[in-house]
Formats: sequence, structure tokens, C-alpha cells
Amino acid sequence: MAGYGGDTFDYVIIGSGAAGSVLAARLTEDPGVTVCVLEAGPPDRNPYIHIPAGFIKTIFDPGVSWQFKTEPTEMTAGRRISTTQGRTLGGSSSINGMIYNRGQPGDLDSWAQRGNRGWGYADMLRYYRRSETCIGIGEDEKRGRDGGIPVTAMDWLNPVSEAFIAGCVAAGIPRNPDYNSGDQAGVGYYQRTIRRGRRISAYRAYLKPAMSRGRIDVRTNARAEAILFEGKRAVGVRYIAARGAEGRVVRARREVIVSAGTVNTARLLQLSGVGPARLLQTLGVPVVHELRGVGENFRDHFASRFVVRAKPGVATLNELSRGTSLLGQIAAWATGRPSILATTPSHVHLFWKSFEGLDQPDLQCVFTPGSYKEGAVYVLDDYPGMTAGAWQHRPESTGWVRARSKDVFEDPEIQPNYLSDPMDQRVHLGGMKLIRRLLQTPELAPFVDRETLPGPQVQSDDELMDFAKRNGVTTYHLIGTARMGPATDATAVVDDRLRVHGMEGLRVVDASIMPSMTSANTYATTLAIAEKGADLIRGRDATDEEASAAA
Repeated sequence: MAGYGGDTFDYVIIGSGAAGSVLAARLTEDPGVTVCVLEAGPPDRNPYIHIPAGFIKTIFDPGVSWQFKTEPTEMTAGRRISTTQGRTLGGSSSINGMIYNRGQPGDLDSWAQRGNRGWGYADMLRYYRRSETCIGIGEDEKRGRDGGIPVTAMDWLNPVSEAFIAGCVAAGIPRNPDYNSGDQAGVGYYQRTIRRGRRISAYRAYLKPAMSRGRIDVRTNARAEAILFEGKRAVGVRYIAARGAEGRVVRARREVIVSAGTVNTARLLQLSGVGPARLLQTLGVPVVHELRGVGENFRDHFASRFVVRAKPGVATLNELSRGTSLLGQIAAWATGRPSILATTPSHVHLFWKSFEGLDQPDLQCVFTPGSYKEGAVYVLDDYPGMTAGAWQHRPESTGWVRARSKDVFEDPEIQPNYLSDPMDQRVHLGGMKLIRRLLQTPELAPFVDRETLPGPQVQSDDELMDFAKRNGVTTYHLIGTARMGPATDATAVVDDRLRVHGMEGLRVVDASIMPSMTSANTYATTLAIAEKGADLIRGRDATDEEASAAA
């Protein structure tokens, strides 16, 4: 589609992921508004994107994902950990695990308590509801019925999963039919962004339908090189199709909105001259505006997983994904029946406490009736198996994302500093011990042969922590590098209207603005952030309405 007024639009949005897709759709609901969306990756034509089980193929496919790796530390036994992010239309919503998880009300209340007006749970509930079409789950006052992303219940159930849940209940953990109701604690099946057996990404739910208005120009394979400024005002973006190609410029009459994801948002701001002055000087980037918080406050969830070999004859994903069994599953999927092809990587959720006496869960645990070969990437075992994992909800460990050079084709330095905080180590140990206990319940015992990872020889706290260091992985929940906070906060990057401090015509709208980690996967909250961000940009936020009423 040709640009409007040459290559000038009302808004230029960098990134077509969860946030960018929502923004483009909502902003063009206003008559006459034009938007250009720049997506660094290709269209979402890869068929594995749309088959839920295809995540095994896409998550490490450089054609549709950023193949980032973290920096090594002693707490990861010197390993660099893959922390893949989506690079196609829909961003990470096109390659993620399709889990819909809001977290706990206290997560957002803590944001408001930091001075971010309008970001408490009571304020944000309407945006969670607006961003979903929840089918057959929960209460109407808490769940959206006609919003953006379809949220459905797990429909492929396995006896091994039922036994694990039964063991949790017998151990005193309640079964929770709707962990997104505001009461998270308990065990049950995950809710997912799958409809009629297919993944529904943010692009498919929001951006693609909105393109029919004729006022959205989506440019794929368009990697943003720099935000362009006139003084302190953002006026456009320079982007490039390939290394060595000639750069192109698209201009914004109103605003440039960065929705490139936690890693790329930080890097792009830095390469555009907005960030820590010392880093910019090292890179040879002229300082447009010093904001030392850009790229800092980086957090992620770090998980350890236990693997159990099931008894011969137990039907787990391992066997069902081979031979004639797989043909049967494909046939079921093709005819709209429940199938392993239309499931999420994690089947069962468990939100619970690492130690007795806590008011709220501080752990998220997952269970799947399937297992992967040790040292292999998403290659199922040759024998029946099951996997359970745990991670800390709200890690204290923080790190950074920093550009290494002005070359946007060179990956930035990514350092989450996993488990560097002693509290994180304590909670992580509690999570591993809880998982092991729940894999040994009488209810699950008829299906269990033996634990294979880490194995019964690993028992002490030191041994468990060593196992975590050598085997722990990311959960791909990256946040915080453009943290929201008031101007009095020296390391805040955006204000509570998502405007970059000290700049004009420039906002950040994605998971990078989260001041702290939610007790959840990040996708649901990123959608809600974008829904609220669209209201802020359009002047429709409740905070303004309340202020006018008070006056």
C-alpha cells in the first residue's frame, strides 16, 4: 500500500507484535487516522505458525524469530541461554506458548503505588476484558466476551494430567477453574489463545482485520535503524530491508510509537540517541537525550524442569506424536476434534507457594504429559514421559540490555543476571522441592516409572542449585528495559501516559514499560497495556475523565 502524503502518516509504530497490532487497530478506529507499521520480520506465511504444536518448529527458526542469547554468568554455569523472540507479523504472539495468564491483582497495584496513576488492577481490569473474547470460562464481570484475542479452555485432556491434578488436590492445593479471575492460587488446565484448533496471534485478531480500513500500511522486512528527531521531538523512523541496503524514511505527523519488544525497544532507543550517555558515547551515537534507565531494570523468569519416565504403555505426547498415532491426531485436528496438534506446550498450571505462611503464590509451575531428550531442543523422548517445571513469580534479580554497536544486525548484550539475588535462589529451591513432591504423589504413582532429570542422586540444596545452574532456562518473559515511573525516578524511561521522559511525540508501548514482573506470562498484560496505551494516545483514558469530573 502506498504511503499517505508521500511517506508520512499520523503514527509510525515500530513492531507488529502484541502491542503494535493492538495499537494499529485501535488508533485507526478514529476516522481519517493513518498508521504505518514497521515489522522487522516477514509475513506470517510459515504454516507452522498457525498450527499450535508448530511452536517446536518456529521458536528456533531464524526466519521468524530473533535468536538472542544471554550473557554467561556463574549462576548459569557459564552458559549462554537462548531467549528467542518473535520476528514476523504478530511478533512473539506468533511463536509463543499461547498461554493466557493475567497474574495477580497485586502486581498492578504495586505499579500504581510507584506513582503510576491509572495502572492499578481496578483501572486495568477493563483493558484485560477488552483484549479478550473468553469462551466458556469465568464470570462476565471479570472476563471479556467480545474483545480481541480468543481465550479458550483446554479440550485435549490426558489421564496423566488428571492424575497430577488429583495429586495436587490431595496435597491441599485447591482446583481453580479460573486463575484469571483475580484469585490465582490453585491447580488446573491452562487457558490458551487457540480457536478451532489454530493459533490466533495478535496480528490475526487485531491488525489484519483493521487493514481492511485502508489506512494502515504494514511494511515487513523493515528493520528500524533509528528514530529521527527534530530537537527533542520524534518525527520519523529510518529503516532498512537488509544489511547493506539503502535506508528508507517514514515520517510521523503525530507520534512515533516503539513497540519492538523488551530487547529491541531498548536497543533502538539507544541507537537513536536516547539512553545512558556513557553507553551512547562508547557506541559513537550522538546524545539526543540522556535517560540512564534505558536498557536497565531487565527481568525474566528462570525455570528448572524435572523429567519423569512413565511406565511402559502409558500414552503420553511422546508416543502420540509418532507413527499411526500421529496420523490419528492429524486426522482429529483436521476435522476439528481435540488433538495434540492444538495444545499448548504446558497443559497444567499450578500457582502456589514456595514456603508455608505466604499470603499469595510466589511460584508458577507447569506440567505436561510429555518429555524431551536431555540436551536436545524440543525433541521428544523415545519412551513415555512427563515434565514439570517451576519458576519464581516476581524475581528480584535485574540485568540490562545494551547495544554493542551501531549495526542493527548485531545482537545486543543481554544480561538478566538470573538467580543473582539470594531471595530468588531461596524461592527457586522451594519451587524445585514442591515439584518433586508433587511428582511423587500416590495419585500419580500408577503412571510413574522413575525420575530421570535431575535424578534421585540430586537431593541436597547445593545439589539442586547446581542442577538449576546447569539446566535452568528462560521462559521468554522479558520486561522492564523502558520502565514506567514518574519524572522524579531517575531510572524511569516513560511516564504513566507512556511518553518518553524529556521527549515529544515519542512513546513506548510494550512489555518493556513494566516496572516489575507480573506473576504470570507476559502476553495477556502486554495486550492490556496496548489497549490502555491506545486510549491514552486517543485521549480516552479514564484518568482524564476522572480528573475532569473532579474539576
